[in-house]
Amino acid sequence: MTETETVPADSGHPAADAAIDVEGVNKRYGARQALDGVSLRIGRGEFFGVLGPNGAGKTTLLEITEGLRRADSGTVRVLGRAPWPRDVALLPRIGVQTQSSAFFVRQKAREHLATVAALYRADRSAVARTLESVGLTGQADVRVENLSGGQRQRLAIASALVHDPELIFLDEPTAALDPQARRDLWDVLRGLKAAGRTIVYTTHHLDEAEALCDRVAILVEGRITALDTPRGLVAAADAPTSVLLPPDRMTLAEAAALPGVDRAELRGGSLVLETRRSGRVLSALDAAAGLDGVQTRTASLEDVYLQLTSPTRSADAPRPHPPTAENTEHRA
Repeated sequence: MTETETVPADSGHPAADAAIDVEGVNKRYGARQALDGVSLRIGRGEFFGVLGPNGAGKTTLLEITEGLRRADSGTVRVLGRAPWPRDVALLPRIGVQTQSSAFFVRQKAREHLATVAALYRADRSAVARTLESVGLTGQADVRVENLSGGQRQRLAIASALVHDPELIFLDEPTAALDPQARRDLWDVLRGLKAAGRTIVYTTHHLDEAEALCDRVAILVEGRITALDTPRGLVAAADAPTSVLLPPDRMTLAEAAALPGVDRAELRGGSLVLETRRSGRVLSALDAAAGLDGVQTRTASLEDVYLQLTSPTRSADAPRPHPPTAENTEHRA
């Protein structure tokens, strides 16, 4: 279904004041429809995630809003201006980290970032501050060509931030980072949001999107199939709760026969019971075998994502409600 996003007048983000306003955007590459009637509005100061499988149109959508690519049809406004044809007045106000970033590889990390800062006429003091914020102070005097893949990724993010933009585009910024570096970047992004920056980013880390985003849009084959807060998407999907117990506690048949169990299977060394009536299942488990060693796992954004994007998903599987004025309103 095609997403038709509106922001109510009392949301604090009327169209004229939205950071990004996309209406009916289409983009085709030969026989492939990369974007199919995409519409959305992102408020200033919002942390907005764009999710979807490879080839869903995420990068194309970002490149069109960044002014790097022209839409076949539809309208785009970024900070109140049209990004295409290329608007040089808009460039200092946005920061962009792409999947394939270009570097001055013979320069040291500090020199590279100083060059980027100079292009934007940014204060040179921002270089050291930005290197520190992405955890590269210790590599400041290392040539870019000698940085690891994860360190280059952090340098690419620093290049998007060094001129202190008000709108930041990040395309899979944590893809090459180790778990600690990824969590450190979360702190950086939270700080940027707290300072009033608008952040638009793509990721395949669903836990990351759930932890950071005010709202997320899920793209499937060039269309936005769901748009809401992570909590709103999970609630609307009516995804089951998983109850995990040791596999020797009871047989698979006994588990499947418990009141309230929708499905039982052996998975990852545990007997997993799926249910939408967890209280009833836990009560029955307690009476039958006790609750020692029993764990529960509530539905997450990842569960919703898999429902919407799995090629084998049943047509009757629960899914979030389509985007409406009610479930897409952004509250500051």
